Amino acid sequence: MQEAVRNELVSSGITGLDDILYGGLPGGRLYLIEGDPGAGKTTLGLQFLLEGRRHGEQGVYVSLSETREELLAVATSHGWSLDGISVIELNRSDEVLHPDAENTMFHTSEVELVDTTRAVLEEIERVKPGRVVFDSLSEMRLLAQNSLRYRRQILGLKQFFVGRACTVLLLDDRTSDVSDLQLQSLAHGVLSLERKSPDYGVMHRRLQVLKLRGRSFRPGFHDFRIRKGGLEVYPRLVASEHSGSFPTEPVPSGLAELDTLMGGGVDRGTSNLLVGPAGSGKSTFAMQFAEQTARQGKRVAMFMFDESPRTMLSRARGIGMKLEQYMEKGTLAVEQVDPGALSAGEFVDRVRREVEDRHAQMIVIDSLTGYLNAIPEVRFLTLQLHELLLYLSQRGVTSLMVVAQQGLIGQAMQAQIDASYLADAVIMLRYFEAGGRVRQAISVMKKRGGTHERTIREYSFGPNGIHIGEPLSQFEGVLTGVPRYLGDGAPLLAERKTA
Repeated sequence: MQEAVRNELVSSGITGLDDILYGGLPGGRLYLIEGDPGAGKTTLGLQFLLEGRRHGEQGVYVSLSETREELLAVATSHGWSLDGISVIELNRSDEVLHPDAENTMFHTSEVELVDTTRAVLEEIERVKPGRVVFDSLSEMRLLAQNSLRYRRQILGLKQFFVGRACTVLLLDDRTSDVSDLQLQSLAHGVLSLERKSPDYGVMHRRLQVLKLRGRSFRPGFHDFRIRKGGLEVYPRLVASEHSGSFPTEPVPSGLAELDTLMGGGVDRGTSNLLVGPAGSGKSTFAMQFAEQTARQGKRVAMFMFDESPRTMLSRARGIGMKLEQYMEKGTLAVEQVDPGALSAGEFVDRVRREVEDRHAQMIVIDSLTGYLNAIPEVRFLTLQLHELLLYLSQRGVTSLMVVAQQGLIGQAMQAQIDASYLADAVIMLRYFEAGGRVRQAISVMKKRGGTHERTIREYSFGPNGIHIGEPLSQFEGVLTGVPRYLGDGAPLLAERKTA
């Protein structure tokens, strides 16, 4: 019976954490949950017990530092009731502070430790729970006075639960001067919670599984957030776990000239980069692809880092795009993202929900510059972005990314992040001067796995949409910003009255 309990996986009550643990924790074992104060240990412990109650298991919460009222306040803030969960409140006994309780043979801490341990074990013996949470070990560490007595006490707890078919979480706030590796060695598994306050924005939290005997788990750091209702964990994306098959087919833009320039359009399951200076129309071209896909009844999700959906929709109406109708039908979702209030892991989780739950076939990220603000260290952004794009590709989802370049014209322009090597196709937009006017040119610099037109075309925007002209074959040096005219005709859009 005991071996069956130990082989059974016990859910933590947190979907994302169970995903990291590949199903849950092996039952009938003792686990250490360590983290700084405020990292979310108490909330995790309560979710663990509430999940047990949902499955008909008796739970016990042993509070060595917080009062019952404080614990109930935490539960109430999340909308939880602790009915059916036994709460053992064990603060330092008032009797010990009474003059009549003084003794000369034993140190006060020794008496307190023995009494505390006995009271806890008697209650557990009476309730016979399936799940127990100790909060927190720092109080027992103080009572033990030295590391030897403390280790013996924890070892005694571990031996006590052997054969009782009970899964135990020991919460530790890491207030000691050094990391207690001996305690980690006693536990069957160790989970570490961290919190970090950036210079700007909300607090970021992350966790990692340091140890889990006899079972594999998803290693590395995983972002999480404490919301009303408990911890929400965002497992680190591993693209290799999400491979699939899909038909290879072009994804048209709805503009014949652009599709010709792209060699038939972008390909399904590819990542495509729209790069150019501010105001060159990168977002507008992304909207063109999104509208055409939504018009075919396929869901598109647009994540806007740099502008509000209202502004974006207003610009779309200005060139004849009526995106609201697709939003009402549910084939287009537009979400504004605040990088100061969002971790990278949470953003990836939102993208996954669109793909896996709502079956989105196109993802638009506008822009990577805003995404970069959510991950200040560029090397980590590149790694996460590579994993995200590979995941989308394996799911047959077409992705469009917008990158703004610094500068407006000439050869000195550069992007804050170079993601061109990650993309399957790169569409470059440029300003150039001709005939005393500032004009715009589009070209395809790269397309993996297919041919594309290697010309440069002029484009413009008007009330009827995007207009793309013939190749600028009579110009040289367009990409420099100051081209030379080599022909004798009138090849520009404005002169041909097509805009």
